[in-house]
Amino acid sequence: QVQLEESGGGSVQAGGSLRLSCVVSGSAGCVGWFRQPPGKEREGVATIYTLSRTTYYSDSVKGRFTISQGNAKNTVYLQMYSLEVEDSAMYYCAAKSRPVGCSRFQDFDSWGQGTQVIVSS
Repeated sequence: QVQLEESGGGSVQAGGSLRLSCVVSGSAGCVGWFRQPPGKEREGVATIYTLSRTTYYSDSVKGRFTISQGNAKNTVYLQMYSLEVEDSAMYYCAAKSRPVGCSRFQDFDSWGQGTQVIVSS
């Protein structure tokens, strides 16, 4: 089982930036960031294949968010630019062992506790 720990959330004004970090303990073929706004369902934001570093993004964040992997491969980042009020949510890091279907944001079986992002107008 992969263990994940997120950090970096906080409060920021619209138009600002934040960088989230996820420390990954264990072997993961794919790591992703998900978010759940208050009262809404969880949605996929971005994923990365840990071997090829191929990335995928949801349409709502494409061009504003960047997912990346540290050189040591045990940390995955989500750099968020041009934040909007609608980006406010609990952000979760997730992983799955098999590097299959990362672009579909499905079948992630290990999850972190989440880090809160609040964007104010």
